[in-house]
Parts: sequence; C-alpha cells; structure tokens
Amino acid sequence: MILTNRKPTTVGEVLTQEFLEPLGLSQTKLAERMGVSPRLVNELCRNKRAVTADTALMLGRVFGNSAQFWLNLQQKSDLWEATHDAKRRGRIEKAKPLEVA
Repeated sequence: MILTNRKPTTVGEVLTQEFLEPLGLSQTKLAERMGVSPRLVNELCRNKRAVTADTALMLGRVFGNSAQFWLNLQQKSDLWEATHDAKRRGRIEKAKPLEVA
C-alpha cells in the first residue's frame, strides 16, 4: 500500500456523505437496520469508533457492498494516522528490524 501525505477519506465521511445523506437515511434508521445501538452508528459517523469485521459485514449487508470495502477504508485511515502522528511514529521507529545473516 502506498502512503501519501493526503489524509484518506474516513469511514465516517463515506458513510455520511456517500450513503446516509443521498439515501435520506438517518443514523437511527441505519442502527435499526444493522441491529445495533444508535450510539455505535453515531460514533462511526464521527470517526470515534473503528470498523470491526462484524460491523463491516453488517454495513455491507445493509448497503449491498462488501465488508472488505469498509475494512479497506478503516485500514487506510489507521495506517495514515499511525504514520502521521509524531508520537506513534516515534514508537514505531523504535522497532528493531531483524538482521538477515
């Protein structure tokens, strides 16, 4: 995966702007369709909660796309955050590569 300086579109942005708003679907109605709490959906929309495999499967089922679609969005955001946050990057850079004999 190629990492760039441009922050990737987040799950919350895609969920809200590409699915909920165009379909006229509220967070509460999505929560009902998914069988989860409205709080979970709200936290997804605000990027306060990460997409799990279970959540990705539910979103895929509701919207007729794949769980992988949602997991890929989450992964891109996670990797970008890990490489662009100085504190996290510092911890990552402390990892010692194995020396090949």
